[in-house]
Amino acid sequence: MREMTKANLANAFAGESQAHMRYLIFSDKAEKEGKANIARLFKAIAYAEQVHATNHFKTLGELSDTKDNLEKAISGENFEVNEMYPAYDAVANLQSEKQAVKSIHYAIEAEKIHEKLYSEAREAAVKDQDINIGKVYVCPVCGYTVVGEAPDTCPICGTKKEMFKEF
Repeated sequence: MREMTKANLANAFAGESQAHMRYLIFSDKAEKEGKANIARLFKAIAYAEQVHATNHFKTLGELSDTKDNLEKAISGENFEVNEMYPAYDAVANLQSEKQAVKSIHYAIEAEKIHEKLYSEAREAAVKDQDINIGKVYVCPVCGYTVVGEAPDTCPICGTKKEMFKEF
């Protein structure tokens, strides 16, 4: 693929990915405000944006087998934990942006766990096996992720067990 087309598709992938997430967040807000049909519309269009992002991602040749996808995921989580978020945290602290510091802290602590979980999954994938896990719980406030049982309170942000989303 020629460089300009590749760069354009990469930018389009980023834009569609952000639109997908933005519309899901908008949908949650509309739902909480009692606007179920607007929430549904946001979800439907968020899905359409996901379709666009997926098409661009595949066209860029970014989709591989599960083992390679896990390697990319581990690398991404490692970058976030060791480079990206520490730099963002330093700037947020320097500028006394308390909410940003909190948001970054939540993310970096959860990303450490995500890297570990992906590494465990990769060990299975290398053996051409699936990972053996039970239920997965995610804290809706900070993203803390745990396999098995949700803790009584989130160790990162203190959210109660009942609030965790089960997968």
